[in-house]
Amino acid sequence: MSLIKSASVVSLFTLVSRITGLVRDLLMASTFGVSAMTDAFWVAFRIPNMLRRMFAEGAFSQAFVPVLATSKEQDGDAATHALINAVATLLCMALLLTCVLGIAAAPVLVYLLASGLQSAGFEAAVLMTRWMFPYIACMSLVALGAGVLNTWKKFAIPAATPILLNLAMISAAWLGAPWFARQGIEPIYAMAAGVMLGGVLQLGAILLAMAKLGLAPSIRLNRASALAAWAQPATKKIVSLMAPALLGVSVAQISLLINTQIASHLGTGSVTWLNSASLLMEFPTALLGVALGVVLMPQLAAAKAAGDAEKFSQMIDWGLRLVVLLAVPSAVALITFAQPMVAVFFHNGAFTEHDVLQTTSALMGYGAGLLGLVAIKVLTPGYFANQDIKTPALIGIAVLLITQALNVIFVPILGHAGLALAIGMGAMVNALWLLIGLLRSQRFVPVPGWGLFALQVVAASALLAIFLMWANSSVSWIALQPDKLKRLALLLATITGAVALYFAAIWAAGLNLKQLVRR
Repeated sequence: MSLIKSASVVSLFTLVSRITGLVRDLLMASTFGVSAMTDAFWVAFRIPNMLRRMFAEGAFSQAFVPVLATSKEQDGDAATHALINAVATLLCMALLLTCVLGIAAAPVLVYLLASGLQSAGFEAAVLMTRWMFPYIACMSLVALGAGVLNTWKKFAIPAATPILLNLAMISAAWLGAPWFARQGIEPIYAMAAGVMLGGVLQLGAILLAMAKLGLAPSIRLNRASALAAWAQPATKKIVSLMAPALLGVSVAQISLLINTQIASHLGTGSVTWLNSASLLMEFPTALLGVALGVVLMPQLAAAKAAGDAEKFSQMIDWGLRLVVLLAVPSAVALITFAQPMVAVFFHNGAFTEHDVLQTTSALMGYGAGLLGLVAIKVLTPGYFANQDIKTPALIGIAVLLITQALNVIFVPILGHAGLALAIGMGAMVNALWLLIGLLRSQRFVPVPGWGLFALQVVAASALLAIFLMWANSSVSWIALQPDKLKRLALLLATITGAVALYFAAIWAAGLNLKQLVRR
């Protein structure tokens, strides 16, 4: 399967995942509104998610996938399956201990993340954290399975599993919350049950897909099996790579922790406004950045193992051109057309006009750094595939300090929106730093034509900005709240027109899209 087909498969399922995620959050916003209880849920949900991103999809995947791809390329399938068994055994043992400690330490974790929560909200966050903490175990095993399936170029199931989480949470909000209310239980607790159901469903889907390939891990939780697993050189290599990887991923999560802590002190609703804005921001980030990163990582690792430096560089060049082609207009849309999108998607039920305005300002802050947020997903695999995890980690530490310095400047002026803007600007610095490192090391040698390509994209994006600013000012998007269908139809028509205008402008500027995609 070609890179573009693989990326398209991942993007398609990611799109469905984001749409179901949007339905999930719209239903939650309409059902629960913005309150101390919703802030408590998002804080509690963020704790296992933060650990998932640090350990499962972060340090573990960054260390595991390159070693796995190298083993498959050089040692064959049998040795690679033995590696999968060894890693799965050690991972399960570590997860059992992590879950016990996490459930016991829930009050400390909530305090570290959001000490500004009021008493009732704090207690609810602690309880929901304990309910949802085993989710990290499910998702860590899902990350292992996803790494295996992606290395075998089976991208569909790993990309589709997040849909199961969203469906479980939609069911929890739609059916579970009313049932909890009838039983005299705080309705928001239904969402915690939905998260755990979603984790179990995702793990089940991944294990079935691995079993069909004959790659389901054989796990034995005893001392002899653990010692045998640890004795494998590849296992030790993964663990040694995880240390710098964990440092790099932890930096990003520490930044998120600090920002959530600050947001919890900015007033009720700030955490929810930022979360709602990040949902819309993650549409282009996931559809493009995550999809390309997932596809490129094992392919870059295989090219490195085969000693094909030219193919390695060309794949990064191709990925970066797609990032610029699609992330720049997406950033323009988030900055110039933020309020209509927030109004149409969130301005329902208990989500008020004030909430729309506050979420809009946060979304514009994220939009300013969208290019960096997406580019990082393509640039970091260029390091990880070379088993160079230390460099991105050190860059991440420096960017953490820069981001917090920006918070000092932006937050007193912009409030919660300043947090989003600081994250965006930090991501731009991070991406530029990573790019310079790849260029200096000669791992990435740009294919000629970047200057003209950039001018074509900028010119088309400028025309797009003019159109979207006109569309933003020509319709009273908030006042149309009672007529939801009309407002949705106008938004869809505007987005369709914007996409057509942008690609028509790109074509008129002389960019050959078919040639770019086929590369």
